[in-house]
Amino acid sequence: MTQDRGQAADQPRDLTVREAGKRGGDAVRAKYGATFYEEIGRKGGKSTKQRHGPQFFENIGQKGGNAVKDKYGQEFYEEIGHKGGQKVKRLIEEAKRAGR
Repeated sequence: MTQDRGQAADQPRDLTVREAGKRGGDAVRAKYGATFYEEIGRKGGKSTKQRHGPQFFENIGQKGGNAVKDKYGQEFYEEIGHKGGQKVKRLIEEAKRAGR
């Protein structure tokens, strides 16, 4: 064990909040499986929608979009839009070839 905050090597140290959270998350995943997180996330989303309505999601989506635009610029959206369009085009072409 590494020494931390001036403690002797043979003394246990306190967990950080991050370490404790990771241990708890790992224990839950081991007990219930990774899909458990998908299920509780879906339930939380439904509950939030019922409490706040769809407008809430629109507002937080706009806030997130504006934050990304401020950080990366308008060109970022143009670039990812172009990449997405190219991917769709490629998938359509592959589907047409597979259907022949």
